[in-house]
Amino acid sequence: MTLVRWGMIGCGDVTERKSGPAYQQVEGFALHGVFNRRLAKAEDYAARHGVPQVFASAEALIHSPDIDAVYIATPPDSHEAYALEVARAGKPCCIEKPMAPDHAACVRIRDAFAARALPLFVAYYRRTLPRFRQVKAWLDEGAIGAVRHIHWTLTKPPSPADVAEKNWRVDAAVAPGGYFDDLASHGLDLFGWLFGEFAEVAGFAVNQQGRYSAADAVTGCWLHRGGVTGSGSWNFGAAEREDRVEIIGSGGRILFSIFDDAPLGLVRDGEAVEMAIQHPPVIQHFHVEAMRDHLASRGQHPSTGQSAAHTAWVMDRILSRR
Repeated sequence: MTLVRWGMIGCGDVTERKSGPAYQQVEGFALHGVFNRRLAKAEDYAARHGVPQVFASAEALIHSPDIDAVYIATPPDSHEAYALEVARAGKPCCIEKPMAPDHAACVRIRDAFAARALPLFVAYYRRTLPRFRQVKAWLDEGAIGAVRHIHWTLTKPPSPADVAEKNWRVDAAVAPGGYFDDLASHGLDLFGWLFGEFAEVAGFAVNQQGRYSAADAVTGCWLHRGGVTGSGSWNFGAAEREDRVEIIGSGGRILFSIFDDAPLGLVRDGEAVEMAIQHPPVIQHFHVEAMRDHLASRGQHPSTGQSAAHTAWVMDRILSRR
């Protein structure tokens, strides 16, 4: 296939180990240019990662004839403006999750790319990870019978950076749901992939600590179109960290974590088994590889603008935004 030269907007932490290197490692892709609002940061990133071009503006990167596709790796409040410019430029795009701060913005982005028949991907990369594909395989083969309910508990203590509001994840102007927007979006999107679209969703969010502007405690419940019920509790001012998902079936249970590197658990017929599946060194590798295959007409990427917009709708409903 023809080499696809990617331009990356943003040089934050996610691009250092989780995503940026994948665009260099996957055959058929090259990370050809970067832009960051702080030019020195972009120059430093390019020097350390061997990226040949540094751009002085996002617009210059997006419209450059040397850039074939664009990866937007900035905080979510800037995603829409950048993405709409990429659509105007007529290029494929990948956007970091969450796709945008609310469902309405996600729909505008999705529709802009659909109107020009342009590929739009969103970095909900858990859909491509072997660990979660094993969970899906168990479900598809009926390992726990008919699925009845799924529940996720995610808690963590506040960090010094949170309290000082030096983290976009606690700034309501960028992420109204706080850490829920950044972290819970991963799991909710995964549940949509495992069990199909959500039919009904409800929830509420509060700020229990009063330490920053965004919500820090969220609860939700939902119904998937196929009849599976679900519930979740996310608290970011708790004493301890916990990340536990339980899928309850008519003939057993599946246990796993969304973020923690813990073994998968399968309980059925009175017996419990564990399966350890390691993440790849660059966690977005399979996600980026699937984009390569999609662009080469060798497969359908599981995380698109359509699926990510649905996840945003679910999050809006849990946050009581109608």
